[in-house]
Amino acid sequence: MNNLTTLTTEMRNQNTMTIDSMSTAEILTTINREDMTVAKSVQQVLPEVEKTVEVVYQQLKNGGKLLYVGAGTSGRIGILDAVECPPTYSTAPEVVQAVMAGGINAIEKAVEGAEDDEDLGANDLKERHLTKNDVVIGIAASGRTPYVIGALKYAKQIGATTISLASNKNAVISQYADIKIEVVTGPEILTGSTRMKAATAHKMILNMITTTAMIKIGKVYENLMVDLKVSNHKLKERAKNIVSTITETSYETATTILEETNYEVKPAIVMIRTGVTLEEAKKYIQQADGFVRVAIELATKGGK
Repeated sequence: MNNLTTLTTEMRNQNTMTIDSMSTAEILTTINREDMTVAKSVQQVLPEVEKTVEVVYQQLKNGGKLLYVGAGTSGRIGILDAVECPPTYSTAPEVVQAVMAGGINAIEKAVEGAEDDEDLGANDLKERHLTKNDVVIGIAASGRTPYVIGALKYAKQIGATTISLASNKNAVISQYADIKIEVVTGPEILTGSTRMKAATAHKMILNMITTTAMIKIGKVYENLMVDLKVSNHKLKERAKNIVSTITETSYETATTILEETNYEVKPAIVMIRTGVTLEEAKKYIQQADGFVRVAIELATKGGK
């Protein structure tokens, strides 16, 4: 592998050479100025992100899984995105997963040596029963983490689709990827501290991938989360507001219908908008492959 100091993420940032002598306001302004460049860096790789979304969408639609693989900050970024999918989109926990070097304990505390073990990366995927229908996104700011390389190698070996997400050009992990996303965010504010700009870019991209794929699957109506899983008081209130807003009915009416649907938002919307029963609403939603807009059209036409 290349010398670490040749990586863009490990170079010294000329804009922060005197950051240790800056005032608090100057430090914050400098960090903020550097952060403003991240979105532009992400913009440069949108074509690769688009290709990734199309693959993820097709594989999820066909019953496959999406797995993020990373170590340290990269692993934690994957976890952040994966754990939000079930409450936001009512997906099963296994649909979007995060696989992290060192396992669950590494979320709070580094597990020494875990990220340097290629075999561990492969074995962790084997334990997840990876199949050729799945998509594996290997995340590494440096682009050369052995754990991620091992996971991508194994994924390719069994025929799964592989994606690399790195913050350096010509990343080693890209050699094992069907699609390579190399979002170059440049030298960090603190040299090598990739939990900053690089991680911010990676979080933005992972959010884009799952959000867009879920929209394409039918988890969203207009710009509202109509497939959210109501698991607490806040989400129950959000469900009521969504139904009330979309159907232009009272809060009380939305509450009554949601109680009938066991707080499933999609059938509640179809029922109010078209006057069909719960059973009929679910039938039209199924015919529409989960798309509320299409289900409303079908119900309005009587399913013809």
